[in-house]
Amino acid sequence: MKILVGVKRVIDYNVQIRAKADGSAIELENVKMAINPFDEVAVEAAVRLKEEGVATEVIAVSIGPEKAQDTLRQALAMGADRAILVPHAGTTEPLSVAKTFKALAEQEGAGLVMLGKQAIDDDCNQTGQMLAALLGWPQGTFASSLKVSGEQIEVTREVDGGLETVALNLPAVITADLRLQEPRFASLPAIMKAKKKPLDSISAESLGVDLTPRLELVKVVEPPVRTTGSVLVANAAELVEKLKHDAAIA
Repeated sequence: MKILVGVKRVIDYNVQIRAKADGSAIELENVKMAINPFDEVAVEAAVRLKEEGVATEVIAVSIGPEKAQDTLRQALAMGADRAILVPHAGTTEPLSVAKTFKALAEQEGAGLVMLGKQAIDDDCNQTGQMLAALLGWPQGTFASSLKVSGEQIEVTREVDGGLETVALNLPAVITADLRLQEPRFASLPAIMKAKKKPLDSISAESLGVDLTPRLELVKVVEPPVRTTGSVLVANAAELVEKLKHDAAIA
């Protein structure tokens, strides 16, 4: 069974995000980029399924600029067998990404598609669900554990009320939560081997997909700066007077 894994290049989660002065977009110049944390978990889960003998090949896929090759190489260093880059300089939207993965899943004959449950740059949490609908496959979202048995995969999902376990027939689409796996640290030998693993470039046009954005970004504004707080240590009456002064209470 082949596993297709989505890998998105995003701003590193440790970086303080800033909007451009004209409010047109997020500032990306000289900003550290990294693999989307949820996607990194998905890669780890896919590689472990291969190590268990469940999968025969793990294919990492990214849609983005040429620099996204670095992100794919990281997935290869973690244990993916090969990678595919769909070059695209602009922004990506969940539906066009889902259409791209549908085309690739059918082209590669994948038996399982694994994605992060969301990307930390847009937090859409839509691609996996859209992909499952387009393919007509069952889906297991917010997965915190997986178990493959024959032609079925058991997925434990994190839901509002706790945990839910569902059994899906393969092929299926899985979206990973952070607790699914702990991503491994890529060793230096693995990083060197990753440089020799195949990384193909496939245009969206050849897949029959139009990546042109259908949404218009009107403006990006940073949240207002928080004002400093006050420490009240005298008594409750002082707190009440302060709240009345600030019009917090009547």
